[in-house]
Amino acid sequence: MPWTSTNRIYAKPNSSSGEGIPSLPASGATAAATAAADTGGRFELSDHGYGKSSVKLLHVHRDGDIHSIREFEVSTELKLTSESAYIVGDNKEVVATDSQKNTVYVLAKKHGIKTPEEFGAVVVNHFLYTYRQVVEAKCHVTEYPWERLQAGAPHNHAFIFSPIATRWCEVSQARHEAVKVKSGLSGLRVLKTTQSAFVDFVQDEYTTLSDAAERIFSTVVEAEWTYDNMRTADFDNAWLTVKDAILDKFAGPPDVGIYSPSVQHTLYQAEKTVLEKVSEITWIRMTMPNKHYLNIDVSKFPANVTKGDPRHYIYQPIDKPAGLIYAQLRRRPKSHL
Repeated sequence: MPWTSTNRIYAKPNSSSGEGIPSLPASGATAAATAAADTGGRFELSDHGYGKSSVKLLHVHRDGDIHSIREFEVSTELKLTSESAYIVGDNKEVVATDSQKNTVYVLAKKHGIKTPEEFGAVVVNHFLYTYRQVVEAKCHVTEYPWERLQAGAPHNHAFIFSPIATRWCEVSQARHEAVKVKSGLSGLRVLKTTQSAFVDFVQDEYTTLSDAAERIFSTVVEAEWTYDNMRTADFDNAWLTVKDAILDKFAGPPDVGIYSPSVQHTLYQAEKTVLEKVSEITWIRMTMPNKHYLNIDVSKFPANVTKGDPRHYIYQPIDKPAGLIYAQLRRRPKSHL
């Protein structure tokens, strides 16, 4: 579902009157403490933040007899204006990580969770609006892949864990700035037994690898992407489109498949399909490490030992070392000429 609230996109400046906003602690020497001041200008705290990791929750939506579930793991991170907690141990402005955990549960109960991205935006927006000492908030959401159990028909309230791929997102927002959303897919492991090759690569004194006109192609796909227009983005559809594009360009039609001359080519075709189908996505990056399956050479054994059904082929899985292929495809900026 597209976002409907502009407040989920922009965190507006706190009003000068401070209406509805907690007051900052009284100023003093500790409030102004910085690493630069503490070290006489020799050092500075170039980055800092803190938060709560791995807050687990199960969201159940009960609509009569029909129940729906989504399970998440949520991590929060806040950056404060003050360095006092680090420099002098002054915790007056610190929003406890336990309070951040409680906030995740309360916001989930209050608003529900339509998508990981929208919930992440609700969380970061809450911290910016509630605590004026927060200058930046981040939220990482991982969704566990549950599917409705099919028992002849879709079951009303039973589900099965289906770890085909893991969905995640990172939502961040600095005060007075637009929210930033990066979505991702991880752990999509695929394999096909034919229509894959790797030939005509560099051959020199360091090469021992032979051309492979026919090989097993297996990889574990990781992908991440960002959005140009988040107000109209359909996050669920975008994630499914990325997954389907990867599977389509990897496998092809079920009866004839699709030829892959290299992992690089398959990766690029999948990324191009995503940008063509989801206009809100600005760029997409994928990695595809090789998961090698090497043919077992049985020619060294006597024929009477190896003779058997010629349809049997045996391969040895090799995890390491492995080739790693990646690329990022983005839209070119539009010319204003």
